[in-house]
Amino acid sequence: MEKNPQNLLEHIQKAKEGTQASFNHLLDSFWNEVYNFQLKRTRNEYEAEDITIQSFSKAFDKINTFKEEYNFKTWLIQISKNIHIDLLRKKNASIRSKTTTEVDDSVYKIADDTPTPEDKLITEQNLAQLLLYIKQLKPHYQEVINLRYFQELSYKEISEVLEEPINNIKVKLLRAKKLLAEIILNKKINK
Repeated sequence: MEKNPQNLLEHIQKAKEGTQASFNHLLDSFWNEVYNFQLKRTRNEYEAEDITIQSFSKAFDKINTFKEEYNFKTWLIQISKNIHIDLLRKKNASIRSKTTTEVDDSVYKIADDTPTPEDKLITEQNLAQLLLYIKQLKPHYQEVINLRYFQELSYKEISEVLEEPINNIKVKLLRAKKLLAEIILNKKINK
């Protein structure tokens, strides 16, 4: 997906500055590569998706440490590989520990106040139709959309309810909105 390295570097720089659209671009551009990499390793769709979410969460949290002379996709894959290895170690040691609830202040700097094209498409739907579309998502995506848009909880509140790091919540919401927008567009095209 790294067809235009200059465009990619611009998005990385803007992500370092906290631009939400650039986080969206990076997620959209590299989701499939990271997910497919993990699917080959885990042979389990749910695990692969969960590790991919954690990978982007960690990458976005640590985006300021990325050095432009390296390949961004390779950096993401390495983060993903390390997360998978850590999970395997925990499983093998039979240690069940909760993720830390310590949240770095930089997590709150990712602004999400400007509606994305996905947000606009979603809000144009009537409620009954929108609920039918949401039902087509996987349960963990349904849950995060429900908490954010119907119960109007903040990222921090969703993080507490689901007992997951706040960056995982942000990545899940980005992914859920993208998948929901794809469902809506497909229905419109097929009418």
